[in-house]
Amino acid sequence: MAEIGVYEAMSTLRAVRRLRPDAIADEVLHRVIEAATWAPTGGNRQPWRIIMVKEPALKARLGELYVGQWTKFAARYRANLAALEPAVRERTERMLGAGDYLSTHFGQSPVIAVFCFNPAEMAITDANLARVSVVGGGSVYPAVENLLLACRAEGLGCVLTTLLCVCEPEVAALLAIPSSWGTAAAIPIGYPMLRGHGPITRRPVEELAFLETWGKPV
Repeated sequence: MAEIGVYEAMSTLRAVRRLRPDAIADEVLHRVIEAATWAPTGGNRQPWRIIMVKEPALKARLGELYVGQWTKFAARYRANLAALEPAVRERTERMLGAGDYLSTHFGQSPVIAVFCFNPAEMAITDANLARVSVVGGGSVYPAVENLLLACRAEGLGCVLTTLLCVCEPEVAALLAIPSSWGTAAAIPIGYPMLRGHGPITRRPVEELAFLETWGKPV
């Protein structure tokens, strides 16, 4: 397989929700897991672990939990479709259609990578601020992104999902996750059924990055 550059990988890392059931070679999975280990973490503590779920019965149960959460999540999106501009509504409907497919096939993914984290191993410097704490994720989600990029490089489809975090007690019991650990993401992985990865649509730099002070153009 021809290698791709890091900029190409980042700019074509689509959310791939339609996956073939084909098995993934162990050496390929090892490479994408190793890529995750290269991510930076606070104090180099690496306070995360990945459970690579391949057992059909376990995947099926994760799929049941996922579809229950997706049904409620998607209903909120669909309730607001009529108010959207036509182009935005069309994109949202495509996303929801792909999400529907993923939800009904989640448990059939060749591998589901469940990322776990241990808050006791994190320096969560924003824990006492009067807002939602996000700093702890800085020692987990870079590893998630590394795994996604490695999947892209290997020709594997993948998508970052967090709906199973709502069901954390059930997921923890199913996968024997210790009580001191939480869940941060569940990533279905497999070879794409359709086009797979390709050019992505994002806001321009000028809307997202400022120079010196908020709102000043770069």
